[in-house]
Amino acid sequence: MKIGLTIAGSDSSGGAGIQADIKTMTLNGVYAESAITALTAQNTTGVLSVLDSSPQFLKDQLDMIFDDIYPDSVKIGMVSNSDLILVIAEKLKEKKAKNIVIDPVMVATSGAKLLKDEAIKVLKNELLPLADLITPNIPEGEILSGIKINDEKDMQKAGKIISEKYNCACLLKGGHKINDANDYLYENKKGVWFKGKRIKNKNTHGTGCTLSSAIAANLAKGYDMEDSIKMAKEFLSNALLDMLDLGKGSGPMNHAFDIKDSYKKLCEK
Repeated sequence: MKIGLTIAGSDSSGGAGIQADIKTMTLNGVYAESAITALTAQNTTGVLSVLDSSPQFLKDQLDMIFDDIYPDSVKIGMVSNSDLILVIAEKLKEKKAKNIVIDPVMVATSGAKLLKDEAIKVLKNELLPLADLITPNIPEGEILSGIKINDEKDMQKAGKIISEKYNCACLLKGGHKINDANDYLYENKKGVWFKGKRIKNKNTHGTGCTLSSAIAANLAKGYDMEDSIKMAKEFLSNALLDMLDLGKGSGPMNHAFDIKDSYKKLCEK
């Protein structure tokens, strides 16, 4: 069995972060490991508080993981401060990590900035150059490319800028009133669109985490970048189409939509 590692924050409501990553990797046939960057007290209506891991504790987690069950891919999500970003960059280089997918969690879908300017600078300088793939949303794509993204032509331009700047593939995620969830991959001087149909489901908590984790799982299994993204988008669409409806706010998807074994049937009685 192939191994996937997620380095991210914990979501106490289970819809995003470490919890979404582990569910996604498991359902995509990959054994999931985790290094937790922060604990959060949150639910579908918002985040109440955040408790960061210490740099030493994060370092210890990564040492124990890489020195025993070495991962075939690494997905990196929420890292809330520059000290933790530096630890991750140091360990990825030291351990010669492969198939690194970074979801650069800097700006929420609402437009709210989630990282301070100093941490964004460290992320850009130290961590993003180590990536095989970066998966920014539109606001994050604007920060990383330095241009305003108003339409699909701007997406193509920004994707190229980011890919060439950090010497890796860039999957710029659509939506944000620009298109119907069409994502643009720029890799090795070539651009590819991945068309997606907008799904009428208000429960979209954890979509970014899920997509990046599914891509990482597919890379771990040996698929190339384009096939990994195509399959990941299909998994995400099916999780949304299951129409799970939990909580008072923007709820989680059903990552386990494809489970049909006897244990699930017992729970349905």
